[in-house]
Amino acid sequence: MAVPFDTGEKLTYDVRFGAIKVGTGRMEVVGMQDVRGREAWHTRFTVKGGIPFYKVNDRIESWIDTRTFESLQFLQDLQEGRRNKERFYEIYPDLGTYSEKGEVEHAPSVADPLDDAAFMYFVRTIPLEVGRTYEFNRYFRPDRNPVQIRVVRRETIKVPAGSYQTIVIQPIIKSKGIFSEKGHAEMWLTDDSRRLLVQMKTDLSIGSLNLYLRGYVPGNVAMAADEDSTQQK
Repeated sequence: MAVPFDTGEKLTYDVRFGAIKVGTGRMEVVGMQDVRGREAWHTRFTVKGGIPFYKVNDRIESWIDTRTFESLQFLQDLQEGRRNKERFYEIYPDLGTYSEKGEVEHAPSVADPLDDAAFMYFVRTIPLEVGRTYEFNRYFRPDRNPVQIRVVRRETIKVPAGSYQTIVIQPIIKSKGIFSEKGHAEMWLTDDSRRLLVQMKTDLSIGSLNLYLRGYVPGNVAMAADEDSTQQK
């Protein structure tokens, strides 16, 4: 499947609560892995930081079939304030089911399933027309559908990595986390074929959590750097 990203792509972010820098974030295509005999991209999105009485350490990972763009596995580890929740799912697109770690019984899923992390890459592959709302019944847990992608405006912004012309979208997933209905998340994607996430804002219980792009390494380049580092060790 033709996609605007490659293995080894890394985007790094400054994380701010309001105007105060409180941590870092990263969005990356970690590598390729075999999942039950299917080739998959392994993607990871992390946000770390906080203030003295409220810490955030979120990590969501997805394993996405490179041929069909379907989720095969999903890890969600959310540590926000006193809330600490880790879940791992096996997703079976060919069977139309999924199961959570620790549970034997399989639950019904949907056709062409996606998870939270996979949706962050999926939105980079679709046309985005300002003023349109796209709906997808592809979230792997059927009761959380439809997922909505609202394309709200174009905007030129400046972040630590530079100035960018962007398309602003509002993703809404009926689940807990940064894309929940209560989070009112907005994502600024570059208005070009790469669709890089250069800025994101979402509401938490204590205020606004904001990400601003600080660095970008395209795919393969990052992989080569990692290989060189490994060889040096």
